[in-house]
Amino acid sequence: MSLKDLLPGRLGFGTAPLGNMFRAIPDDEARATVEAAWDQGIRYYDTAPFYGAGLAEERLGQVLSTKPRDEYVLSTKVGRVILDEIETDVPDFGEKGGLFEHGNPNKILHEWTADATERSIEGSLKRLGVDRLDIVWVHDIAQDFHGDAWIQKFEEARTGAFRVLSRLRDEGVIKAWGLGVNKTEPIELTLALDEPRPDGFLLAGRYTLLDHEHALQRLLPMAQEQGVEMVVGGPYSSGILAGGSHFEYQQAPPEIIEKVSRLKALADKHGIGIKAAALQFSLAHPVSAAVIPGATRPSRIAEDLSALNETVPAAFWHDLRAADLVSPGAPLPDAA
Repeated sequence: MSLKDLLPGRLGFGTAPLGNMFRAIPDDEARATVEAAWDQGIRYYDTAPFYGAGLAEERLGQVLSTKPRDEYVLSTKVGRVILDEIETDVPDFGEKGGLFEHGNPNKILHEWTADATERSIEGSLKRLGVDRLDIVWVHDIAQDFHGDAWIQKFEEARTGAFRVLSRLRDEGVIKAWGLGVNKTEPIELTLALDEPRPDGFLLAGRYTLLDHEHALQRLLPMAQEQGVEMVVGGPYSSGILAGGSHFEYQQAPPEIIEKVSRLKALADKHGIGIKAAALQFSLAHPVSAAVIPGATRPSRIAEDLSALNETVPAAFWHDLRAADLVSPGAPLPDAA
């Protein structure tokens, strides 16, 4: 099943911030944010055990478990099993160190074997309070977490998670599976395999206004040729395109701040919001099925919906291209 056929609309809800990413969020604020997403018609929700060692799944489940299960699409991820033990050491999250330091204190097992995949799904269902998942992504088998050892993790997933998820899809237990990563190379490698065949992928941070050239070189042409579609995660590049100060989960460097300043000036010139430009750019590629910005405040949901539906004049996209602020090969909403 294609992602565009499966997903209910082009705007979903990413829950990484609900795992207390960057800051501790009060439970009532997290719940109100999910309720706001539901009340305003969002019906695709993405989460992962990794987000706060199960915290995001628990918070999402508190709301979704009270809603009719057939009325929304739910995706989570495998590759991390949340243990009952308390973590006593500083966890090694590669380039993402400290990302969820305010999350649950549970120890996390990082494993992509068949057994760990089954255990991960079982844990997710329990935390979410639901009886089934729609999409399962294989999480973070990439360089940003594993350095040069990422190929070993990929092979572990290929012979473990990939095969389990293919079987569950073929049995009708889940509707689709793919990779959920922050790098293009693991997806390219997967698309080059004869089997198993993914239904799509979640690519975070690599198809945004600030960072898209690399994805356009190999990955997206491969995906388009094979009819494999993409969910765009992190469309605001960790927040810098939405008024925040983070890029790639760290404080934004000067060159990124300067580029955002140029983008914002161009958006201001045309009387549009930079969030509208960011979301609509990420969705303009034919492979894009949906975009899933995260949020931790109820007001952000209305902002995202407004940005998605805002009328952006063709002149903006033309000027964006003329100013060399996007790749020449990037599709734009008006085909500029």
